[in-house]
Amino acid sequence: MTQVPDAAAQAYELPLSGQLRMMGGAFWASPVRNRVLVLTVVLLAVIFATTYAAYLLNEWNGPFYDALARRDMPGFLHQLMVFAVIALALTLLNVVQQWLNQITAMRMREGLARDLANVWLTPGRALKLAGAGPIANNPDQRLHEDTRILAENTTSLAIGLVNSTILLASFIGVLWAISTDFAFTFGSRTVVIPGYMVWASVIYALAGSILSNVVGARLPRLNADRYAREADLRSALVRANENLKPITLAHGEENERSRVNSAISGVLEMLRQTAWALANLTWVSAGFGWLALVAPIIIASPMYFSGQLSFGGLMMAVGAFNQVNQALRWYVANFSVIADWRATLARVSFFRHALLMMDTPSTEGEVILYREGAAGEGLCLDNVQVHGDADAGAAGHGIQLAESFCLINAGERIMINGDPGTDRHLFFKAVAGIWPWGRGEISVPIAARMIMMPQEGYLPNTSLREVMTYPAGMPDVSDAALQAALIEVGLDRLVHRLDAVERWDRQLDKDEEVALQVANAVLRKPDWLIMDDIFEGLEPETQSRLLSVLGGLRQSTLIYVGRSPEFAKTFSPRVFHVSPLHGAAQAGKASEESAT
Repeated sequence: MTQVPDAAAQAYELPLSGQLRMMGGAFWASPVRNRVLVLTVVLLAVIFATTYAAYLLNEWNGPFYDALARRDMPGFLHQLMVFAVIALALTLLNVVQQWLNQITAMRMREGLARDLANVWLTPGRALKLAGAGPIANNPDQRLHEDTRILAENTTSLAIGLVNSTILLASFIGVLWAISTDFAFTFGSRTVVIPGYMVWASVIYALAGSILSNVVGARLPRLNADRYAREADLRSALVRANENLKPITLAHGEENERSRVNSAISGVLEMLRQTAWALANLTWVSAGFGWLALVAPIIIASPMYFSGQLSFGGLMMAVGAFNQVNQALRWYVANFSVIADWRATLARVSFFRHALLMMDTPSTEGEVILYREGAAGEGLCLDNVQVHGDADAGAAGHGIQLAESFCLINAGERIMINGDPGTDRHLFFKAVAGIWPWGRGEISVPIAARMIMMPQEGYLPNTSLREVMTYPAGMPDVSDAALQAALIEVGLDRLVHRLDAVERWDRQLDKDEEVALQVANAVLRKPDWLIMDDIFEGLEPETQSRLLSVLGGLRQSTLIYVGRSPEFAKTFSPRVFHVSPLHGAAQAGKASEESAT
């Protein structure tokens, strides 16, 4: 597809702050907001309760290990009973928190997926974006997999961060109290370090965070590239599966296998690079993780050996250090998840931003003025030029209407053709309002009474009844009317299959697909029917039959964009012409030849 002019040159990327603002605004406007906020409040209550239970468990360490040191059997058994109560409470809280985590992630995904689908399928946006370059590749990946990962990681990281913050606030006081008056003695000199173990835990965690950030700096970009390659692979597989018949008939399996293998190679290369990056990060995360087993004992050992801590006090200090270190090391432990989260946040927010920018595609005046008129007004084309790519002003990039001003009145039969090689499909998209880049003004009647019939129609995977009345449905239409329309366009074999659900694009050939589009128009009886060269390549018998059917739409304005001798012969239409932008000088010649 040709590239979007002007708008394509604008950056769709946003800084992290912009990504967060965009997605935060989308969440706040989402219908799931209140449910997520309620779940968040309940989660906070559970996290506070879990932290309090963990605090009690840490306090339990002192008397338990002191009872062991005293060989106090009654005290030991009593502490085991206390432990059982605390452990049961923690287990229950963990189960509740896990369930709440999953439900919150589900609601987050619901909000993300529905918001992105609504933004994507806003009239006109998706097709405009389709010409915007790589940002438009594989939107299904962003709507499906990226939103899933973003929702799950957002929930997990947010809960983890809150949990770590509460743990830090709860246990840093314990750690400070244990080591508040600790003093190092060097010969005759004594150095007092208030909160010695707090500072040691901060330095320990900070070192791990800095190393993780340095070693894992490439992970967000690698993850984003990996998701893009995964999407390319799925697209290649789906495309091959959707076109098995023509591929087989053309003996193109070897070619398609090469394409699929190339896509697999792209995924594998990204996985290889990601594996190396994760392996390097593991040096830091695993190293600091194993060191954490002895680090608190080593750090607290001077106080223990100097007699300032009992054995139970030492174990309390170790427990408090581990809790504080766990909170401070949250960034280290979750760096790969954060990288994954940032990658999907960027992909989803850039895609959403690009879609929203389709509503304002240009700031330099290179946009066709498109106006929907009042009932009874005609279709007006005033000095229309349609740009086809980024170099909109250069020769050969785009088309223009040879006649500077055209007014098409209701009930007319019109054909808009052009020189061989002229992109008439581009002109059809401009009239439909889905390709706004260019110059001039297009004024159309009320869109609700207009049918735009593309050369390649869409047949949804649903019942034939719904296909024939697509898109809004016609609840009042009778089966007899549906069957009569099928017979009229030559689809007699389908009259008894109105409720059959099929992949109709696989069941019907090209002639039958166009016939079904015409049957749809017959049922809907539009005031305006604009066709995009739909008869190109059809059998002469099919063209004659369908043109006869269209002739029955006496109250409808028929506009045919393309070259069709049969349409010209049947309706003797008034003719307009499109030509390449560089061919304006030949417009007069084209006008003379158009009648033939």
